[in-house]
Amino acid sequence: MEKNNLITGTTALAMTVTLSYIDEGDTVVDATCGAGQDTVALADAVGGDGCVYAFDIQEKAVRRTEERLSGCGISNAQVIKKSFVSMGEFVPDGSASAVVFNLGYLPGGDHSITTTADETLEGLECALRAIRPGGVVTVVMYDGHEEGKTEKQRVMEWAAALDPKQYHAAYVNMLNQQNHPPEILWVTKKKNGA
Repeated sequence: MEKNNLITGTTALAMTVTLSYIDEGDTVVDATCGAGQDTVALADAVGGDGCVYAFDIQEKAVRRTEERLSGCGISNAQVIKKSFVSMGEFVPDGSASAVVFNLGYLPGGDHSITTTADETLEGLECALRAIRPGGVVTVVMYDGHEEGKTEKQRVMEWAAALDPKQYHAAYVNMLNQQNHPPEILWVTKKKNGA
């Protein structure tokens, strides 16, 4: 049986690590639902008793995600046509085991509509409030476009400045690959500040 080579699939690696933080019945957040792949994976992980909140500002992304969820028979996800900075309106502080961001632009969508550094930093602060102790924030970053370069730099500076008594931050990039492959940042909230 052939095993999945996670190192060659950055987004699969990001999701695999994220799923290790999730149990059935959990609350999780897909901050940028896009085409709905992450939303479906998260909904499967939390099971019927869990809840997924999926955000996107683009109608096309919301429709795609809703269609994908419906096609999979998934009913435990709420797709919200709002920015991830609205997360706090829906997700109580300290309630989520995971929050996932897939930054950049919608694949197959309008490339002029992207996540931006300022809004992403605000969203990451919302995510830190949303996750419970022992929870994880996963950020997949793409720096192959101008806004992506600025966004990645600011996100990395933000992560490096997090209080080490409260958070762990880990970063993965594909050192020898061309054409700006995605890079991953994980931030976990420590249990009991230890």
